[in-house]
Amino acid sequence: MKINCVVVDDSSIQRMIIAKLVNNHQHLHLIGDFSNAIEAKNCMSIHTVDLIFLDIEMPVISGFDFLDGLKTKPQIIFITSKAEYAMKAFDYDATDYLQKPIALERFNASVKRAIDLHLLRTDNKEEEEEGEHIFIKSNLKKSKIFTSKIKWIEAYGDYVRVVTEDDSNLVLSTMKAFENDLSKEKFIRVHKSYIVNIDKIDRFNSKFAEIGVTKIPLSRNKKEDLIRALSIL
Repeated sequence: MKINCVVVDDSSIQRMIIAKLVNNHQHLHLIGDFSNAIEAKNCMSIHTVDLIFLDIEMPVISGFDFLDGLKTKPQIIFITSKAEYAMKAFDYDATDYLQKPIALERFNASVKRAIDLHLLRTDNKEEEEEGEHIFIKSNLKKSKIFTSKIKWIEAYGDYVRVVTEDDSNLVLSTMKAFENDLSKEKFIRVHKSYIVNIDKIDRFNSKFAEIGVTKIPLSRNKKEDLIRALSIL
């Protein structure tokens, strides 16, 4: 895994030093190095950039002004010779702050922090895109089940049967455990032996909730709960 980065520094010597550090790092991919913010911004309009090594003091447009002009900000590692900018740098939610001259050990520590944060954000984004899910163990195999695909859950002796749009799985668990794990807004226990996904109910009457051709019994005291839950949707 490599993260895309750019270097922005008006000093050609500093750019060369930082670019070399980037190129020598196994988890960094240098998109480009730039002497000013305008060139860097043009590059970022074409390429995906995950991390910027950014000098603060630059002519015309400072590092801070450059960031103020970005709609979407990647991670920032500020690079400067003056420690006085440190507090302001972290107002910009900087990943780190490197002071010139840059020691290799300090550079690597800073990059590790950026990579860890990148992985965390990537994992969170994937989870958001995939939606809510639970893990079940069936036939000694652990499986990931998206809750939006669950139709109903049914007590089955010492087991629980999880019925989804694709298949069904027998799980050694309890109805109470599933009731606790699933969203109270989307799932409701309509009977001692059944938990249903409210979104999957096609119709219901005083005795049954119907999901496709399956009729799921309603407990007398659960009918009002189901009516309330459906009225909220």
